[in-house]
Amino acid sequence: MAQKKPFVLRLDPELLKAVEKWAADEFRSTNGQLEWIIARALKEAGRLKQK
Repeated sequence: MAQKKPFVLRLDPELLKAVEKWAADEFRSTNGQLEWIIARALKEAGRLKQK
């Protein structure tokens, strides 16, 4: 597995609150939820290489 690279992400407080609730509902961390959302969006857009 590739090493993860940290970076700063600025979000509107309401957007972050919604992501945090979604993450809690699915038993994920907020970071894990954001990774899942981004990966899903990239796959749907055809921008992520298939393994």
